[in-house]
Amino acid sequence: MKKFLRYLGLGLLSTFLTSTPGLAAERISFFYPPFGEFSLSVDSLETFAKVGKIDQDFSFYASRATPQQLAQLRDLLQQRFNITPTLVSQVTYSPIGEEVVQQLGKLLLTESRQNGFYAIRASLILAAADREGLTVVNLLRKFPSNTVRVNFTEGLRIVDDLSQLLKKKDEVVASLQKEAIAQAANSTVDFSKQPDLRSPGKFRWLKKSLELNDISRSRRLPIDIYLPTTQNSEPTDQNSPSPPFPLIVISHGLASDRSTFVYLAEHLASYGFAVAVLEHPGSNAKRFQQYFAGLASPPEPEEFINRPLDIKYLLDELQRLEKSDPTLHGKLNFQQVGAIGQSFGGYTVLTLAGATINFEQLRQECNPNYSSFNLSLLLQCEATKLPQKNYELKDDRIKAIMAINPIDSLVLGESGISQIKMPVMLIAGSQDIFAPPVFEQIRPFTWLSDPNKYLALIENATHFSAIAEPTPENDILPVPPALLGPDRDAVYSYLNALSVAFMETHLLNRPEYRSYLQPSYATFISKEPLNLSILQSLSVAQFNQIWSASIPQSGKLSNPQPTPR
Repeated sequence: MKKFLRYLGLGLLSTFLTSTPGLAAERISFFYPPFGEFSLSVDSLETFAKVGKIDQDFSFYASRATPQQLAQLRDLLQQRFNITPTLVSQVTYSPIGEEVVQQLGKLLLTESRQNGFYAIRASLILAAADREGLTVVNLLRKFPSNTVRVNFTEGLRIVDDLSQLLKKKDEVVASLQKEAIAQAANSTVDFSKQPDLRSPGKFRWLKKSLELNDISRSRRLPIDIYLPTTQNSEPTDQNSPSPPFPLIVISHGLASDRSTFVYLAEHLASYGFAVAVLEHPGSNAKRFQQYFAGLASPPEPEEFINRPLDIKYLLDELQRLEKSDPTLHGKLNFQQVGAIGQSFGGYTVLTLAGATINFEQLRQECNPNYSSFNLSLLLQCEATKLPQKNYELKDDRIKAIMAINPIDSLVLGESGISQIKMPVMLIAGSQDIFAPPVFEQIRPFTWLSDPNKYLALIENATHFSAIAEPTPENDILPVPPALLGPDRDAVYSYLNALSVAFMETHLLNRPEYRSYLQPSYATFISKEPLNLSILQSLSVAQFNQIWSASIPQSGKLSNPQPTPR
């Protein structure tokens, strides 16, 4: 009934707005003290976007911009976002979507200077339904007010804070790269004469697919198992894995699936690791397809608990099947289990390693009025809706983990991350805007207490750089090319090599692979513009010193984690 009323309301709103003459934004207005109020017609922007002409109304502003800035503005105005009105509706009516629109509404006000929340949501849906599609100009055309008032003072503050934050991030990354290069200079290893871990190993493997059914939680888990085989495999050295094979579990991120890391699963299997790749049904691509089509609710906060429980159940079932399934019998070593996860999957493997949910920090820092440049906090703060109790998420079978672009700063925090007592590798991309590296990987790296810890930092990599390109049927989120980053093949090769080196060293206790985890190896395999750095230590004091050194004289943004306001 609630969903029916939502669509009925949208239908009535659509009819009202499209049938009311003149109910659309004609001008953009902003107040810039002490100079007064300025405005610009939407027609002028549209003319500039379509034919590149700067009319008299727009010339006042255009004369104050560089040719490059004008070209960027025109590109933005011409950008069409190919998304359906149903998808826009589902997203903007979700808890996270409403929060994003509410924050945007502080900048784009109605004619009466009220938060533009409802006007923005309506115009987004109507623009997506229009034959011209969702563009900036069409969004303004559908805005149900004659004037869009821009909160210019707030906008300038946000731009200023963001520019300072980006500058500080770049300085932190540069400082860490400099330290890694200095450490690499002391190495005496000639990696050109060492085996190339970026190349496939000598094992052949077979793929087995199955679906597990956890009746107690109503969760069906599709699984792909990549199983090494000694049949027809090339000879290996005496220390190479043999049945039972060490087991690696891979956990995907939000709105993804088990195809995301096929390249990594196959590579690990070629080195003698059995790899189990599962899908989390509450937050996988299929669930989001259903959600965007209006056939399912958004992912529930319980996913913070269900995801690690999915992997616990997977391991339980594999232990059971290993005794009865001829394909698996004697092939899996449950004394040597590692886990790899990306984004939400990174959170998942951190909890399996012993990190605990920090409800106290979530309660203090998540509130309806928070504002942050860390987009992952929108998801992390959903955990506040969970019943607050001690969840048993750690799995003692797991002995080492790799977390790629993990989200963890609030939902786990220092008190949660510091509980981990096993080898950990965190992997960060310097241009990740969804799980910003300083807040979600670099600073949390200082909280890890186990001496066997590694931070792999990839310059110019984004949140999507480690992810394989989705298949057409699973390409559900239209990600702009600018957010995908440079060619991802280099990142795939880094992860292939580092995962083998890390798991051989810390899961199989083979010290001859430890040299591949040194800063000098990162220097050896780096390819511009995706330069790789590896750090093995960084204390809280060292991080704070680097962060403090980059604080501008104004003293703004003195907190490394932009706290919700």
